Amino acid sequence: MSRQPFIRPEYEHQLAPLRDLPLEVPLPLRQRLWNQTWLRKTLIVLLVLIAWEAAARIQQNDLMLPGVLQTFRAFVEDMRRGELPEKVVNSLSTLLKGYVIGSLLALVASALAISTRFGRDLLSTLTAMLNPLPAIALLPLALLWFGLGNVSLIFVLVHSVMWPIALNTWSGFSSVPDTLRMAGQNYGLRGPRYVLMILIPASLPSILAGLKIGWAFAWRTLIAAELVFGASSGQGGLGWYIFQNRNELFTDRVFAGLLTVIAIGLLVEGVVFATLEKATVRRWGMQRQ
Repeated sequence: MSRQPFIRPEYEHQLAPLRDLPLEVPLPLRQRLWNQTWLRKTLIVLLVLIAWEAAARIQQNDLMLPGVLQTFRAFVEDMRRGELPEKVVNSLSTLLKGYVIGSLLALVASALAISTRFGRDLLSTLTAMLNPLPAIALLPLALLWFGLGNVSLIFVLVHSVMWPIALNTWSGFSSVPDTLRMAGQNYGLRGPRYVLMILIPASLPSILAGLKIGWAFAWRTLIAAELVFGASSGQGGLGWYIFQNRNELFTDRVFAGLLTVIAIGLLVEGVVFATLEKATVRRWGMQRQ
């Protein structure tokens, strides 16, 4: 006796139509505001300023720790007189020269390392030797070799920029998938064209990370070098501005110079690099928002 398989009867559920319901439920205002990155960062800065002002009021010693308002008045006064903008221009002009030269040398070294075995050994050996060496330690030799002037500062900046960018670029080149490499080779790409059209776009997140690290190292090294080195060719930068006001016991101006250094760092990080990342790696889906 054969048994017929059980057949489940067909049935339908009639769903009530959705009416008078919004297509999108808006988030509460508090949550929408909290999702804004700029607002959260602004809140953190305000908390730091409040803590600074509270510590200054407890200290009650303007020579040791001036308050936020006193520092802001010194900043506005030196900006109006043109002294602080002049120092900023002098520092940034020197910084950009060393940063561009160091970045180009790092890119060339990384391209050589990915192309030849000797270049790979050369880059790994030089980075192991020179990357741990503080750039400011080379300043006495730079002064001995190049004398007083911007060339010495640029030499120190190139050293501080080149190795972190080269390491990150080489790491990015090494992590490019083999499928992309073979695709480029199948299209006949060799040498510089292979690097420019395959390796650099595929490893752009690592390259941008190296550029940000190199920028931070260069900015830090420049201020330290100007604190030690002073003015170059009669033109001092922000480090010299801080050092000079410290000698004259203008602590509010010292803090104004430090805030200018911080503000420029935040501006470059939050505007220049953030815009570059948004237009490239985030737009291409290579980096999470």
